[in-house]
Amino acid sequence: MVGRSSFDRMWEELAPVGRSAATGGYRRFAWTRTDHDLREWFAAEAASRGLTLVLDRAGNQWAWWGEPSARQPGVAIGSHLDSVPDGGAFDGPLGVVSAFAAVDALRQQGVVPARPIGVVNFVDEEGARFGIACAGSRLITGALDADRARGLADAEATSMAEAMRAAGVDPDGLGPDRDALDRIGCFVELHVEQGRGLVELGAPVAVGSQIWPHGRWRIELPGEANHAGTTRLADRRDPMLGYARLILAAREAAERRGSVATMGKVSVAPNGVNAIPSLVTAWLDARGPDAEQVLAVVAELRELADASGGSLLQESWTEATSFDARLAERVGAVLAGAPVLGTGAGHDAGILANAGIPTAMLFVRNPTGVSHSPAEHAELPDCHAGVRALTAVLADLAGPTATGPAAGGPAG
Repeated sequence: MVGRSSFDRMWEELAPVGRSAATGGYRRFAWTRTDHDLREWFAAEAASRGLTLVLDRAGNQWAWWGEPSARQPGVAIGSHLDSVPDGGAFDGPLGVVSAFAAVDALRQQGVVPARPIGVVNFVDEEGARFGIACAGSRLITGALDADRARGLADAEATSMAEAMRAAGVDPDGLGPDRDALDRIGCFVELHVEQGRGLVELGAPVAVGSQIWPHGRWRIELPGEANHAGTTRLADRRDPMLGYARLILAAREAAERRGSVATMGKVSVAPNGVNAIPSLVTAWLDARGPDAEQVLAVVAELRELADASGGSLLQESWTEATSFDARLAERVGAVLAGAPVLGTGAGHDAGILANAGIPTAMLFVRNPTGVSHSPAEHAELPDCHAGVRALTAVLADLAGPTATGPAAGGPAG
């Protein structure tokens, strides 16, 4: 089958791009040289299939088979190619490679779609460089303000505007992109599962039901820089103590409220072994099935940060996202017997769904249950099963007899 062989070829080509020889993980950050190589790869794959490559106002790449419009919106599939620091190979790229492979499979079957089909590579989904997840989809939907995005800075104080300009993309064009959204009749994102749900269910593929509410907050704890050897303990203003208290409090509050809370990123100034810090900046990631409980966790931590003379400021928040019911029912009918799973991970699919676009997700089994790590994995037969599932869904939504959300516009 062409879908299988083309998947294998593309997967092998992407495997070395941005991979660390030391850790085996990936460092594929937005608007870097590695990101440029990935975008060139995507453009070449589009060109080899005769697809029309279009960039939207945020720099997201769309490869269209056919000409979508507001009057005839298409079926979009795909995901992202960037990663978290030392992330796994599958989070994002599996969806992009599977999307191209599904297009190949349809062509092999002689399908001439009644609706345009688009493969998308969303930029900066992980937010690893500038701190805002799903930046590409947030920008085109208006969920992320353009001025705020341009001013975001990475660890080297390079702004997103500067990074985009260096990559050949005009940051002045950032903003909501109604034209890009009007071309999407519905969106189906295939993604590696980021847990062990499918392992426990004994199934290779599942249909997504919802994304938990989730957000990120920046915490700043000021202190007083001083000598580690000559400053008495009683005289110290050490912000690392407040940070340690927050880490423990986050875990305790999350357990009590049925949520999860993570403080996995920290910046310490001046960051010297023999110096008491003058400032600790940390980031909190909190999410869970109940938005009120998640926000209650954050409220407890804000009080603790305030008591330490610091601050806790929201950087992003996304409400719970339930995928389009009619589209989910249709996808479930095509994949009869596939289990249904929710997820605590955020995705571009969730951003588009919150913007009113009918959206669905497919998950592929991850035998390790680990994600955002080099241990993230999917067996090749399960990847092929994901391609077959996506191909079947795509044939139903965009095929010669397509009806429903893809053919008639957004579902109610």
